[in-house]
Amino acid sequence: MSQYYEPGTSKGSIQDHDVIMRGRKLLDITGVKQVESFDNEEFLLETVMGFLAIKGQNLQMKNLDVEKGIVSIKGKIYDLVYIDEQHGEKAKGFFSKLFR
Repeated sequence: MSQYYEPGTSKGSIQDHDVIMRGRKLLDITGVKQVESFDNEEFLLETVMGFLAIKGQNLQMKNLDVEKGIVSIKGKIYDLVYIDEQHGEKAKGFFSKLFR
């Protein structure tokens, strides 16, 4: 079984997940289950494809549609990282930094 998402294997109940970046200034993300935490330097989102950490400067939530699972973030984006179960140690370190 592949650990990566394969478009042909999705079931009808699984929501699509897309990340669209425009000029490193605006992110539109679909398939968001929950916004775990956010501030002006970091967002942590739970998506249908796993946890997504977004780092940057002057980050602001421009749009949030909980029903549709859409989040728009504006600001200067430096880093987009998915946190998997495969990288448990990295995830633990990341979460421990978040919740100090």
